[in-house]
Amino acid sequence: MEKKAENIRALVIGLGRSGKAGAEALVNMGAEVDVYDSNEDIEKRDWASSIGAAISFGERPVNVKGYDMLVLSPGVPTDKEFIKEAEAEGTEVIGELELAYRYGNGKYVAITGTNGKTTTTTLVGEIFKEAGKKTEVVGNIGVAVMTKAMDVDDDTYLVTECSSFQLDTVVNFKPEISAVLNITPDHLDRHKTMENYANAKGKIFANQGPEEYCIYNYDDEIVRELVKNCKAKLIPFSRKREFECSSAYVKNGNIVVRDGKFIFVVCRDDALKIPGLHNLENALAAAAISYFAGIKIDVIAKVLKTFKGVEHRIEDCGAVNGVKYINDSKGTNPDAAIKAVMSFRNILLIAGGYDKGASFDEFIAGFDGRVKTLILMGVTAPKIKEAAERAGFTDIHMVKDMKEAVTTASRLAVKGDTVLLSPACASWDMYKKFEDRGDDFRNCVKELEK
Repeated sequence: MEKKAENIRALVIGLGRSGKAGAEALVNMGAEVDVYDSNEDIEKRDWASSIGAAISFGERPVNVKGYDMLVLSPGVPTDKEFIKEAEAEGTEVIGELELAYRYGNGKYVAITGTNGKTTTTTLVGEIFKEAGKKTEVVGNIGVAVMTKAMDVDDDTYLVTECSSFQLDTVVNFKPEISAVLNITPDHLDRHKTMENYANAKGKIFANQGPEEYCIYNYDDEIVRELVKNCKAKLIPFSRKREFECSSAYVKNGNIVVRDGKFIFVVCRDDALKIPGLHNLENALAAAAISYFAGIKIDVIAKVLKTFKGVEHRIEDCGAVNGVKYINDSKGTNPDAAIKAVMSFRNILLIAGGYDKGASFDEFIAGFDGRVKTLILMGVTAPKIKEAAERAGFTDIHMVKDMKEAVTTASRLAVKGDTVLLSPACASWDMYKKFEDRGDDFRNCVKELEK
């Protein structure tokens, strides 16, 4: 049944991919929609005119009174003064994910975590498609949920990558299956404390009940503590221990799924095409999600054994003069970068970028003899250099851009080395998004081949 929003007056804040999708959907459902963006742009003005929405620009909207709802883009912090003013007036504040859940269709499989979200979401999407299920892969992975939720039927699975920013503004959102992969320090410039950050992640299962499933990483202490408040059927996964309950784990080198007293072998853990212990965790999560969604073990096994990963996450960019070049631009926090470092040896590491408030001491400690040279760029370069020198690591080179980083690495590397771009930082100081940073790295490597 087509859903309507004719009696709603909404203000959409932020005109990125999700903001535009939300505004267009609301207009199509009959709502009265205004839009706001802090950065004035003629294309945004023309777009607003094309859908019949009034638009404003500037430091803040001129007026936030009289709206039924504010729809925030994920990049808009909820503690802005004008948002608090709207809430005080009784205006509901939600995001595009919540909007899609309320007005769209489909069954949600929602995946969150500090690291591994994109790989696991993509992997689950491939398994669902291989099983013949109607599937759309959406969310923080790069496809606004609203663009698919309005067009699919209720038998379609929306496999959704959920960031803490998106989950921060959910109210009624209730996936059939949720998954929490891990929680490590990230986005503390936005969330301020680890408790706030973890609680935002926990909203993924807040509305679930005994009929739904929550897949969680038992090996992560913060996650294990967080899910104590979850009312869904809890399904742990672990690469370190076995369970007597329904779960996913590693047994004698096999990835297995347990359903009550029945244990099913999926595949050998060394059959995975994606390297690293973190990807073993991602595979365990994907196997558990898929099995408890009703997918057969042989289908799960087929995809696990053929899946080669995603762009910008430990992506092989080839070799030049016997030196491997690996693009891990998606390693946007220290923990993600540590996981990439653990996958290689004899590393010349390119790191640095936008500062999200993280400490880099554990990042440096994670080198564990694997990193021989550190090449730093971006605004965090001095901060990372200081942390490295405190730990006694001194083979450090400061560079101004990616081209200099790659050429420096190629000059210093010898046959058998690996040049790894894993920045441990966001890209926003030098690039619009991490994909642009990874593309730049890849292009610089291609230049070396000429």
